[in-house]
Amino acid sequence: MASSIPIAMTSPQIAKLIDHSLLHPTMTDEEILAGLEVAKKYKVAAACIKPYSISMAKNILDGSGVLICAVIGFPHGNSTTTIKVLEAEDAVKAGAHEIDMVANVGKVLGGDWEYVTDEIRIINEAVVKNGAALKVIFENDYLEDEHIIRLCKICADISVAFVKTSTGYGFVKQPNGFYSYKGATLPHLKLMKANVGPMVQIKAAGGVRTLSEVLTVASLGVTRIGASATVAIMEEAINRAPCPMARLPSSR
Repeated sequence: MASSIPIAMTSPQIAKLIDHSLLHPTMTDEEILAGLEVAKKYKVAAACIKPYSISMAKNILDGSGVLICAVIGFPHGNSTTTIKVLEAEDAVKAGAHEIDMVANVGKVLGGDWEYVTDEIRIINEAVVKNGAALKVIFENDYLEDEHIIRLCKICADISVAFVKTSTGYGFVKQPNGFYSYKGATLPHLKLMKANVGPMVQIKAAGGVRTLSEVLTVASLGVTRIGASATVAIMEEAINRAPCPMARLPSSR
């Protein structure tokens, strides 16, 4: 990630940017429990977990100041709106403070904006009614700029809490037959910031793995970062106090 405007943050401020990600499909309960202890140790913003893990998260995180964030329609966004609403309501009632939902990518690419808008609105209403906050995952690797801009404007009109770049599992087939993903890129984050309005926050997820990258995306106005490399990020932040300057990418 490149450079421009300096930003310095303390390690507790860094921690409160992080949603510690515990979403890999192979994670066992033992591994999830260990990850929750990491979230508690570093006092991150939230632990981002699969819905069945909410009860485990409550047992470890209650009173810690670390929020519980559950994913729904994850990772592909293909569930019906009805099922996504049920998932969201069940997760919030079980103890989730935040919900990360995946937009229906096929509907976005097909230009069915009425469906996309109605789904986000209905889920947001269900989440907010139950006292939680909604983050809408776009899965930017699959999208063109025009899709990202339209989604930002929809989310701003509906007043969702956050827009989010990626699940971390949006792999795109390359010409050589292999699959890869970019996740949160600086151009996409700048595009989202320019189009989401002042009231909706941005979560960068996918590919933010170092302290330098955390500081760089924070300097763009990102207020939450999905990360599985939390230990490495936080240990570097703690050992370099105050954190070094990051620089925004130049517009030139």
